[in-house]
Amino acid sequence: QERLVESGGGLVQAGASLRLSCAASGHTFSNYAMGWFRQGPGKEREFVAAISWSGGTTYYADSVKGRFTISRDNAKNTVYLQMNSLKPEDTAVYYCAARYGSVPSYYRGEYEYDYWGQGTQVTVSS
Repeated sequence: QERLVESGGGLVQAGASLRLSCAASGHTFSNYAMGWFRQGPGKEREFVAAISWSGGTTYYADSVKGRFTISRDNAKNTVYLQMNSLKPEDTAVYYCAARYGSVPSYYRGEYEYDYWGQGTQVTVSS
């Protein structure tokens, strides 16, 4: 079973940056497409970003496009989410997710992903 552990969350002021990391273990990391999702207080979990196994293709939610960057280092079995220009509405628990093979056609669907991390809290104050 693929194990995912997120880190890098914290409390920051609006306009600041954070980089989240998700370390994977258990299977060949490069066989998996990866995604980031988030769940804000009182909200449903929503898609943030996804990346193909090679890192050559990325997808973003409109709300984070231009501010967040997803990347991966297959040698380190890690996927990253660089978050810039953070806003209070970015406050959420951020989860990474793994899907064996390619990024799904409906990459926004959390049910498309096979494994999930436990989440890391990001809080952005105004």
